[in-house]
Amino acid sequence: MRLTILGGGGFRVPLVYGALLRDHAEGRVTHVTLHDLDRARLTAIARVLADQADGVPDAPSVTVTTDLDEALRGAGFVFSAIRVGGLEGRAADERVALAEGVLGQETVGAGGIAYGLRTVPVAVDIARRVARLAPDAWVINFTNPAGLVTEAMSRHLGDRVIGICDSPVGLGRRVARVLGVTDPAAARLDYVGLNHLGWLRGVYADDRPGGENLLPALFDDERALTSFEEGRLFGAEWLRSLGSIPNEYLHYYYFNRETVTAYREAKQTRGAFLRDQQARFYDRMTDRTPVSGALAAWDRTRAEREATYMAENREAAGAGERAADDLESGGYEYVALALMRAIARDEHATLILNVRNGDTLSLLDEAAVVEVPCLVGATGARPVAVSPLTGHEAGLVAAVKAVERCVLEAGESGSARAAVKAFALHPLVDSVGVARRLLDGYRSAHPGLGYLRS
Repeated sequence: MRLTILGGGGFRVPLVYGALLRDHAEGRVTHVTLHDLDRARLTAIARVLADQADGVPDAPSVTVTTDLDEALRGAGFVFSAIRVGGLEGRAADERVALAEGVLGQETVGAGGIAYGLRTVPVAVDIARRVARLAPDAWVINFTNPAGLVTEAMSRHLGDRVIGICDSPVGLGRRVARVLGVTDPAAARLDYVGLNHLGWLRGVYADDRPGGENLLPALFDDERALTSFEEGRLFGAEWLRSLGSIPNEYLHYYYFNRETVTAYREAKQTRGAFLRDQQARFYDRMTDRTPVSGALAAWDRTRAEREATYMAENREAAGAGERAADDLESGGYEYVALALMRAIARDEHATLILNVRNGDTLSLLDEAAVVEVPCLVGATGARPVAVSPLTGHEAGLVAAVKAVERCVLEAGESGSARAAVKAFALHPLVDSVGVARRLLDGYRSAHPGLGYLRS
């Protein structure tokens, strides 16, 4: 089976390839095509993959190309992991937003909207090409903002595009472990929302009698409740008030003022840090660099990246350094591999994914992409029943979905009015005037947004 990775020069590609190397079953991926617009980055990542494959006799072969159509033809699966504007674009998104006193994070608030406005037209073009050149392929979307981009692509690919994220997986694993579930990966989770805007409301385990929800017991145990990443980030009192465990990205909503202050006071924004860190890595991975040692250099860079993840949020919350359990692997790459296996081999699996809503959440229409547990098999992913959103959860999801729809309208029609509306309607942007200045700032920073007409 052939896998194509768009954004194949991206830093996290070795995580995916590492997961493929551990899959030796029939029907596995035997060939990987890396596509990227940056030849030097492709060369660097190909060297890391060659080092990974050393000593693995059945390692998937790897080819690289800068020709998108060539990359798509014959693919069984397409991973979309592009970053329009690169990390320099992410750093600019943060800078423009913080100058207006609002959040510039790449998937949340003003920064997420700016990233979406740059990415939607490109993602739509990719979706159309897949439909034409590889109509039987399944597209697995890694590209952020994941829910928004998946919905844009689904308008052309239907249910054959599925978005993935490792945040719900990590949250469920951490909570199940604290609850003493024998196999945390096998726990059944009642999780619902949008990408980077969801809540864990239930944990169920087959090794516990009665089929009861184990989560409520956690709120009565102060030590256990503050022993994992989200407990330290949000605090026991707030989690008890909610009666659920929010996705870590909801810290930007619940503690917005503190987080914006921490971002403004930081020596460097997250995007600028990653831009500089990864530039150093790619500069070292030239044609003259021996393949032996490429993986070790990549892994050192990855470890530093993971240790500093959401550092401003942890500083604002007084949560301290990340625990060792939070640094272990088991994110995107394993969700992606499990998803491919389930579809290619009809090995039924339940995974939290970004898919079209259908009738899962009554407050949203059928085409809205949501993030919920899904049963996956040869025919794709179908949402399973979840408890309904209530109160402020429903309000936040409805508000953010309305913002996403404005971004989609702007991305597909070029309407600057829709773009301003997206900024203005977001819960973390506090003024229509700020929204207008944000669009002006982003158009100045990103020439590619010139398609947005007044």
